[in-house]
Amino acid sequence: MSYSSSNRSLLPMDWIKKSKGEDYWKSETQDMRGNQETFTSMFTTVMKQFNHSKVPPTASVFQKHSSSPEVVCHATGFFPKTVMITWQKDGEVVYDDVARRETLPNQDGSFQKRSILTVSTEDLQKHTYTCVIQHSSMEKEIVLHEEDIRILNPGQRNTFL
Repeated sequence: MSYSSSNRSLLPMDWIKKSKGEDYWKSETQDMRGNQETFTSMFTTVMKQFNHSKVPPTASVFQKHSSSPEVVCHATGFFPKTVMITWQKDGEVVYDDVARRETLPNQDGSFQKRSILTVSTEDLQKHTYTCVIQHSSMEKEIVLHEEDIRILNPGQRNTFL
């Protein structure tokens, strides 16, 4: 048998159709109609995952609270998977005190990644820190500065994300 998504009907071969009653085929047709949306959604997701189109990341920098020593640079919604996130201090790449997290999948087939810089509040105020994100979907990198930092829990100390 086959199912036609265009006219939403089940097309069994004649000899199979005779072996089951009309109610059986109506029930099967209803099941297939219900599954059509699921299959379409799954197919769309798979196509996005294997599609060779490029999608640029959305980026943000944040701290859990204003006195947190950790500043997070987060890129999300990008495809393909490979992305480069680096921290700079006064224009020079920072290697120490940087934790690079693994690239994780999003439900829509895109990816996300974060890099965490550990820096004192005083150092953050004395120097210019930037997060630089490079991805094959973009001709120019995304550069986020300390003035772009969002505080997730303003006025709170010792909170956990």
